[in-house]
Amino acid sequence: MLKCNGERLWDSLMQMAKVAPTEKGGNCRLALSAEDRAGRELFTLWCRDLGMDIRVDSIGNLFARKAGRNDALPPVVMGSHLDTQPKGGRFDGIYGVLAGLEVVRSLKEQGIETARPLEIAVWTNEEGARFTPAMLGSAVFTGDLALERALAIRDAEGVSVAQALEQTGYAGDLPLGREFDAYFEAHIEQGPILEEAGLPVGVVTGGQAICWLDIDVQGVPAHAGTTPMPLRRDALFGVGEMITALEQLSRDFAPRGLVTVGQLSIARSSRNTIPGRVAFTLDLRHHEDGQIAAMEASARDLIAAIATRRGLDVTVERHWLSPATPFDADCIAAVKRAVEGLDYPHQMIVSGAGHDAIHLARHCPTTMVFIPCVGGLSHNEAEDALPDDVTKGCDVLLNAVLSRADRS
Repeated sequence: MLKCNGERLWDSLMQMAKVAPTEKGGNCRLALSAEDRAGRELFTLWCRDLGMDIRVDSIGNLFARKAGRNDALPPVVMGSHLDTQPKGGRFDGIYGVLAGLEVVRSLKEQGIETARPLEIAVWTNEEGARFTPAMLGSAVFTGDLALERALAIRDAEGVSVAQALEQTGYAGDLPLGREFDAYFEAHIEQGPILEEAGLPVGVVTGGQAICWLDIDVQGVPAHAGTTPMPLRRDALFGVGEMITALEQLSRDFAPRGLVTVGQLSIARSSRNTIPGRVAFTLDLRHHEDGQIAAMEASARDLIAAIATRRGLDVTVERHWLSPATPFDADCIAAVKRAVEGLDYPHQMIVSGAGHDAIHLARHCPTTMVFIPCVGGLSHNEAEDALPDDVTKGCDVLLNAVLSRADRS
């Protein structure tokens, strides 16, 4: 079994971390910003040093290509993203891109040419921190989101995706939806399961279902000092009861049901005014589509019941639904053979987070390789990974990709 150069991979990660660092050791490279462009340019420089061709498609997805012995064959693709949360970490997404780079470096160093071409993808706006939805670039590439609709999306400052692409120089012309032989994405787990188990590698079998709901609750704003409690239609107290009930809902679907209220907004809030309108977001997750549908139905019922009892008006709109996504059996088997051949401890695992691989799985054979992150922490400046785990995950990626790419 082949092994990568772990020190070189770690050095690349630390060099990329110097692009738009934050005060507490993280990064801020919002999608299609000047900072994101700087990160892409550093990656592109490294790829050109390897003689790779750089191409960009119409939604700004960047592809670095290494020719194969039969360059007419569809490529085996690795990748992830370089954009971050506003106060993101050094590994989320970045590890998958630079692990792909290290695979190519290792193969070139060892004089190995694959039958099929290899590509490294940098997907646009995976985080969804600047433009919504998340995983935008891969969604457009696979046809899950229309290009025209994506280009019209605007950030909080009113800048459209189309404008940001022009400003950064990433409005390319490579065709969308090209044929891939397979897609492999290495990533930190973003949760505590592997670390708790003391395992350096997770063989990912698929992604769980995700349902996002937007809830708008309207009551009556009134004076805090003159309105008796029984006569109030307080939107915030109503939302508070809803959130408590939603936490109980997660227990009804335990252990795999996950419920998160990530955003809450009080309209025209004032210290001495009863809140008249409150909006909040609801994130529901489960491994099974049937269970996510049941969770959504239960959430809608309990929200409506609480609103009726309190004399509140409520609207619930589905913002996004991503079905549970099984990964390809042959790609999973390739990863499993690699990890077993390397004799690295591992376990099978389902991805709890959304990734570009979820979209790609509907386009081509796909799987992922997980490594632990310290404390299970991600989307945080303190996000961290251990060099040994970083190396082992890349070793697995290297051997799995090589076995796939040597198919004629």
